[in-house]
Amino acid sequence: MAVVEHTILDVDAILFDMDGTLIDSTPGVLVAWDKFTAEYGVAKGPDDYLRIAHEAHGRRLVDSLVDVCGLVPGSDKLKDEVQRFEEEVIKGGPTVLPGANDLLTSLVEQKAKWTIVTSASTWYATNVLPMLFPSLPLPQCGIVTADNSLDVVKAGKPAPDPYLAGAHRLGTDPTRCLVIEDAMSGFRAGKAAGAKVLAVATSSSREIVEKVKVEKEVDAIATKLTKVSARISNVGGISVVIDESP
Repeated sequence: MAVVEHTILDVDAILFDMDGTLIDSTPGVLVAWDKFTAEYGVAKGPDDYLRIAHEAHGRRLVDSLVDVCGLVPGSDKLKDEVQRFEEEVIKGGPTVLPGANDLLTSLVEQKAKWTIVTSASTWYATNVLPMLFPSLPLPQCGIVTADNSLDVVKAGKPAPDPYLAGAHRLGTDPTRCLVIEDAMSGFRAGKAAGAKVLAVATSSSREIVEKVKVEKEVDAIATKLTKVSARISNVGGISVVIDESP
């Protein structure tokens, strides 16, 4: 009989990444990068957009478009291109990843503290979340996005700013938060913020994520969110139970 490897992390709040953690937007993202790299003439070969998409994953789209396409920071053109890119992502038909709806619903029902910290724009997040989670109320504190003026997010992931903003919104010490992420930049952002980090092996292989854990950049691994549950503890925090088996 296989041994189930359970890890329990006790925290006061949970900060979720969105794309790659709660939802799969890969088809639309790849179409968008294929189109943008071709239009801007930056692809070094027919499949180079795949490399660029991989390297951009987890970072703010606005930063990636500046770096990859040479767009001017703060320009109207950049703002328009961010929305055009994200429209392509939505056309690609993002889907809910296994376990995401059940875990979020459980947190809502238990009145636990949680929010979403995404590198996407407010426009994208406020369109895609109601579409994929129609019966789930968004966190009362709101969510942290790449362009939300309510948050002081001077730098995107892997800088700690986004997750520090998420903890601030929830009125929680960042060191008492659990960041749930799938991207390397997100792991590093969570750790830099002082939070515990749960890696979901969705966009990276289990082998790669296990190496990251050995290097102490994450505290636990789940192959998918169906292996994660949460309950309010006796002291009012959240006990997150993670099945770390492959």
